[in-house]
Amino acid sequence: MPFHKAWIRRFRPNVRPVINPNNPNFINAACEAKVHQIKSGVKAVDRFWLKEHPYSLNHMLNGDPLASQFVGGTVYQAILSSLDYHHWHSPIDGVVKKAYRVPGTYYAARLDDDPDPDIMSRSQDFVTAVSARALIFIESDNPSIGLMCFVGVGLGEVSTCEIVVNEGDRLEKGDPIGAFHFGGSTHCLIFRPETKLVALDGVEPEKVQLVNTCIFSVAQETHS
Repeated sequence: MPFHKAWIRRFRPNVRPVINPNNPNFINAACEAKVHQIKSGVKAVDRFWLKEHPYSLNHMLNGDPLASQFVGGTVYQAILSSLDYHHWHSPIDGVVKKAYRVPGTYYAARLDDDPDPDIMSRSQDFVTAVSARALIFIESDNPSIGLMCFVGVGLGEVSTCEIVVNEGDRLEKGDPIGAFHFGGSTHCLIFRPETKLVALDGVEPEKVQLVNTCIFSVAQETHS
C-alpha cells in the first residue's frame, strides 16, 4: 500500500454504523474527532488572530455570499489526530448547494508568546481562517436545520482536502463527502442562528466523537 493511502483507509463495513439514520432531528458527527469547542453568536468579521478563540465567518468561508446566513449562529469544531479516520461523512440528509476548495497556507499558527498549551493546540480556531480548506454547504431536508456548512481544514503540513461531492448531489446521513490526506486536521460544522441546537451528553471539549454518531438534537420550528 502506498504510504499516503494508509491515511485514507476506510473502516470495515458496519464498524461505524449511522446512528438514527431516519430521524432528521439529530445531527451526526462528520468526522472521528476530539471536540475543540462549540461557540455561539459568531460574527461576520472578528479578530481571529487574537487569543480569545473568536471565529470570523467571512474569513472562514472565504467571503462566500452564503456566509451572511450564519452570522449569529454556532460553530462546532473538532480535531483529528494523525491516527484518526480521515474521511468525512454527511452529518444530515440534504442537498449540496456548493462545494469547493479554498487555497491557503499550512503550518499556520497564532503569533503569541503563551507557552501553554502548545502552539498548534492554541491555533485551532486561527487556522480555520487561513489554512487550505474545503467548504461544503448542505441544505438540510429538515427546515429546522436549513443550510449548514462543513469546513475541512488542513492542520500543520496537511494541505490536501479532497471533496467527493458536487453541487446538486443528494446526500443521506453518513454518505462520504470527502477526506483529508496525510496527518492531523481539524473541521467545523457551521449552523444558522435559527437552528436551535442541543449538544448531546458527552459532546464537550476534549471528548472524542465517533463518526456517524449523534452529536446534536435540533428543536422543531414552530409557527404561530
